[in-house]
Amino acid sequence: MNNSYKLFRPLALYLPGLTATLLAAGCSLIPTYERPAAPVAAQWPSAITAANSEKASTQPIQNMGWKDFYADATLQELISTALANNRDLRVSVLNIEQARAQLGLRRAAQFPVVNAALTGSRAADGNGGFSNSYSAGLAVTSYEFDFFGRVASLKEQALAQYLATEEGSQTARISLIASVAQGWLNLLADEELLNVSRETVGTREESLKLMDLKLQYGAASELDQRLAQSLLESARGTLAQQQRQRAQDENALVLLLGQALPANARGQLASTQLSATQFADVPAGLPSDLLTRRPDIRQAEQQLIASNANIGAARAAFFPNITLTAAFGSGSSELSGLFKSGSWGWTAAPQLLLPIFDAGRNQSNLEAAQAARDIAVAQYEKAIQSAFREVADALAGEATLSQQLQASQALLAAERERTRLTKLRFDNGAASQLDWLDAQRTLFAAQQALVQTRLAFLQNRIALFKGLGGGLSDTASAPPAAP
Repeated sequence: MNNSYKLFRPLALYLPGLTATLLAAGCSLIPTYERPAAPVAAQWPSAITAANSEKASTQPIQNMGWKDFYADATLQELISTALANNRDLRVSVLNIEQARAQLGLRRAAQFPVVNAALTGSRAADGNGGFSNSYSAGLAVTSYEFDFFGRVASLKEQALAQYLATEEGSQTARISLIASVAQGWLNLLADEELLNVSRETVGTREESLKLMDLKLQYGAASELDQRLAQSLLESARGTLAQQQRQRAQDENALVLLLGQALPANARGQLASTQLSATQFADVPAGLPSDLLTRRPDIRQAEQQLIASNANIGAARAAFFPNITLTAAFGSGSSELSGLFKSGSWGWTAAPQLLLPIFDAGRNQSNLEAAQAARDIAVAQYEKAIQSAFREVADALAGEATLSQQLQASQALLAAERERTRLTKLRFDNGAASQLDWLDAQRTLFAAQQALVQTRLAFLQNRIALFKGLGGGLSDTASAPPAAP
């Protein structure tokens, strides 16, 4: 054993200096990263830009947290509950922890692993006796000198994957906040539609009773009675459909919250109106701002960086792989002789492997890494284009839904007046039963259309806030810090 130690002694004397020299000369084979140009226009479409510029915002989007945008106390409570209990968001946060652990593994691979080793063996010596061998000490097994940056490239890849996972969690947070707000608006709209339908059913039941009475005394025809019955059954069908939709919307919101709807929020449903719900105006800025605002775009870019780093690792596989296995400790033929004077020694076994023939394995691995990088570029560009479209659609909604809402309000006012006048004419014999029933039907449709238009207007405002990357924090958006 001691002879082998002496054999490697000259190498060991020069090994620290040689290692330091080679590590200093280590290189990275990762291609130089350049962010692809954004494949979208530099400005939003002119029509929607002009419409949005007319609305002044109290603060820029980067300084607007979700509590600034969603000022309603009940909605804030619901969002806070969802952020604390939603399981999908919880999984996204745990994915960050998993990615951080993977990054720790890649970082640890850059350093040697030192183990304490204690071994013993007993073997027959061929003369009817036995020989014993014991050793104890420290051992380094197959430590790779990263002269060509393979391990460092894999660490950079893991770092980018970790950052991408963190950005993905931020995307999940923004989506959850918007979904809770939209779910709450759906419930408010359901309550208003149910109230309209219940009132309509009650009115049409009274109309049918009156028509039955008139038919009994010959003051109305069976056709008039059938028309009144048809309108009543139509309203009942609409009411049943809205009750089902109301239950399903509450179930969807409960799933987002991760618990039952709070009693305070349930109590607010009956008294809160969509018309009283307001959200702050938000400035669109420039399309290029989305590159820093939206975490899903930053996530796609980090995935591109990870693919770029993987190319460096694939390139390094073409170069020699140098590893070292070493040990220092005590050896003896008797267990009691360990750690005594003269039993100490060391061994070092460097190894260099140079690829000569691998049937194209390394080349195929490099081509696969390059293709993966090209795929990541396309996905990054698609993320930008999708974000551009989402914001452009929301801006288009801002420009038109407010006008549609005003038109729906004016239409409802006109239909109410028409219904009142038709009722007067009908009571005085100047209008037919058909005219009166048609006015009721049109009024009911106008009432539903106003609620649905107001809901679409508010949900579009939420979509714009989400599309611009708003809602990363309570009070101000801030990109995640690198570990």
